[in-house]
Amino acid sequence: MKRFAKRAVWLLTGVLGLALTLAAHTWFGKPLSINWFYDRSFVKAGIESPELLTYVGMLEQFGLRGHNGKWDDASIAAQNREFARLKSEYDVFKRYDVKDLASHQDRVSHAVFDHYMQDQLKGERWRFHDHPINQLFGVQSNAPNLLTQTQPLTNAADVENYLKRLDAMPEKYTQVLESIKLREQKGVVPPKFAVEKVIEQMQGFIKGGAKENPLYVAFNTKLAKIAALSSAERDAFAARAQSSIETRVIPAYQGLINHFEGLRAKATRNDGVWALPDGDAFYQYKVESQTTTTMKADEIHALGLSEVARIRVEMDALLKQIGIADGPLPQRMANLGKRPDLIYPNTDEGRAQVIKDYNTIIDEMTAVLPTQFGRLPKAKLEVKRVPEFSEKTAPGAYYQMPSADGTRPGAFFANLRDANETPKFSMRTLAYHEAVPGHHMQIAIAQELSGLPIFRNFVGFTAYAEGWALYAERLAWEMGFQKAPEDNLGRLQDEMLRAVRLVVDTGLHAKRWTREQAIAYMMDNTGMPEPATVTEIERYIVDPGQALGYKIGMIKILELREKAKVALGAKYDARAFHDTVLASGSLPLTVLETVVNEFIAAAKQKG
Repeated sequence: MKRFAKRAVWLLTGVLGLALTLAAHTWFGKPLSINWFYDRSFVKAGIESPELLTYVGMLEQFGLRGHNGKWDDASIAAQNREFARLKSEYDVFKRYDVKDLASHQDRVSHAVFDHYMQDQLKGERWRFHDHPINQLFGVQSNAPNLLTQTQPLTNAADVENYLKRLDAMPEKYTQVLESIKLREQKGVVPPKFAVEKVIEQMQGFIKGGAKENPLYVAFNTKLAKIAALSSAERDAFAARAQSSIETRVIPAYQGLINHFEGLRAKATRNDGVWALPDGDAFYQYKVESQTTTTMKADEIHALGLSEVARIRVEMDALLKQIGIADGPLPQRMANLGKRPDLIYPNTDEGRAQVIKDYNTIIDEMTAVLPTQFGRLPKAKLEVKRVPEFSEKTAPGAYYQMPSADGTRPGAFFANLRDANETPKFSMRTLAYHEAVPGHHMQIAIAQELSGLPIFRNFVGFTAYAEGWALYAERLAWEMGFQKAPEDNLGRLQDEMLRAVRLVVDTGLHAKRWTREQAIAYMMDNTGMPEPATVTEIERYIVDPGQALGYKIGMIKILELREKAKVALGAKYDARAFHDTVLASGSLPLTVLETVVNEFIAAAKQKG
């Protein structure tokens, strides 16, 4: 027995040693399985980004919540470490042979990871060419949005994490400010309008003091819903939040304001990225990154002009159909947007009705989705107002994905700064884009895919995601929605916007258009009101290339659909095509084409 016991101990020790050796090899070396490698890479990325972990909302279901009390390290040293990690991970990835990957999805995973990593590593050269704080996004708005819209607040541990993040804001903001100063040394200064609007945005955020600050208001609202806390505990937590906002958060914002006030003298231009050092090469990188193609600016510009001309003809015919025949197209569209029966009162009641009507539109579409889709999202969706502190410079709408654990639904945020900016004829198209069958459909389904490396559930490519959402607008029309000429004009106006984006984005950044020239071109072709147009154009200036993904992606999906229809004839099944496009998560357009080609080949072989 003693001999047996010794052998058992030796055996267990050996097994444990082997397990530890395998674990160490998996973490530090080349994992035995490429899928283990993918998961390791995702975990390492998550460790470096507690904000991403909060946004994804995956760990809370396992009782892991500590990440919700930390911010991402935004220091330059941390950025250097992250690029070193990416290079190391990519070197390991290249040691796997794609010939060893037998399954379709294994090959797709390899292609997606390869494209994503190459794009990230190409971006190292340009990491100081952007503007980390601008009128659309940056720590000054992203941090409050994360805390008020995403951060879980369901128990005392969550409350402590919220307070930890409030206390840590000054360090985070100092790190971002250091990177802004480095950009200035390199000749990368924000546009004049961005500096002015960021100052106004931040001043508005802190002007009411701690108790009127959105961080305090949202905290108190959620605090009141935690039944396990006593009244005394709530009061104590609220007092701590107020103190942190007064002594740490507001001074951190004031420091940013002071720096941006000093930037006023340096920010004298509103030009595209051509004005930055090596700006033309930077823009080509952004074009390729955002479209997942190798298209050139001139090619995209010409495509945009062609699409604008086509859509103008369709819009003109519909305007004549409803009796608006005289005058330039933009003026006729502007007049349509002022029709009393097509606008909401700019009141709290009017805004509430907008939200209610969006929900009705979404419910109508949800009821008939099975006619076009076999796979439907499980995650719920809600329509919310864009937070008031950021709505003045925020886009007209955006989508926030649901949490992975199902506790937070997906959200379609509608900008209600002025209810008159939401004409009724535009609402269906916007709801189909942001909700179903657009972003919510695509992103929630991607999150819910099983049997894939976890990075496939969350990786995103602009041309695919925005191309799908724009395709969804057209698909809704093909399904019989937007039947009224006014609603169809809303659809065409939004498609026109995306076609115009191809022209003005390349115009601003490659052809040296002025901000005013781009504004005039957009207004002349869309009929959008000037405030909304200015918001759009200024968005493209600070986020070059992003606006190209919508139309480029939509055109590719339509092209692939037509290819499938022609190749399969009577065998073509819309549900099968749509499920194929959505069943692999977000993809570079080159990979999407391969996936659809394989779908066509497989469908041909079926009897």
